[in-house]
Amino acid sequence: MILLITSLTKSQDCAKALEEVTSEPIRVSATLSNAVTQLQAQEFSAVVLDQLLLDAEPNEVEAIFKHMGSAVAVHSNFAVSGAERVARELRSALYRRKRELSLARQDAERTLRSELTDTITALLLSCEMALDVPNLPLFAETKLRAVDALAKEMRTKLGDSATGDGSAGVALARS
Repeated sequence: MILLITSLTKSQDCAKALEEVTSEPIRVSATLSNAVTQLQAQEFSAVVLDQLLLDAEPNEVEAIFKHMGSAVAVHSNFAVSGAERVARELRSALYRRKRELSLARQDAERTLRSELTDTITALLLSCEMALDVPNLPLFAETKLRAVDALAKEMRTKLGDSATGDGSAGVALARS
């Protein structure tokens, strides 16, 4: 959903044009205080701000940015720019936002995968060392092998061999 903040009389026409371009529903707010209320109540993917309204109510601007969350801000002077130009700017901003979110998600995924891989490697090595303890009770050995199997399953699900050569796994047969 997109929030359009403008006091212009043709705001509904602009909203319709933006909705056609983005295929997202558009909410219109004629005042900054009403926009803050809407931002507090709902999550928006973008906030399109009329620069004239921002200049007319500078004290309210900070509240807008405070409550925008992850919405991308698009500033435009609606008195000068037509709906087509605003739509192009919005489409471009939404594309950038989508790309940035995708890159951030990929980075978080890589970081998590790396951290989990390190932990799984340590777990597999610990199991291997514990299984090498002389006179290990059968019950303890059985539990350690179960932990080892779970760690290997996690490693497989991560799509990484944890060590690269698979050497961290516990041998099936014990001497």
